[in-house]
Amino acid sequence: MSDILAPLTIDFLAWLTAEPRDYYDVMDAWRTSCPRLTVWEDAIDAGLISRIHVAGQPVRIEPTERGLSLLAAHGR
Repeated sequence: MSDILAPLTIDFLAWLTAEPRDYYDVMDAWRTSCPRLTVWEDAIDAGLISRIHVAGQPVRIEPTERGLSLLAAHGR
């Protein structure tokens, strides 16, 4: 994770832990067309978030243990 994106990634993870979020909520709030702001993609690549599939429900997005550890390391 780049030093530039680290604060945004921490904010993203904190936002995810505030309440249950589905894929549509995440894309509505965090999608970007800017190639320099890749918070969503970086979080997936780094194993900080996971997609939870439950039949008949929208896909949930949740922080992984690694994501929660990163939040804790930053005092959040």
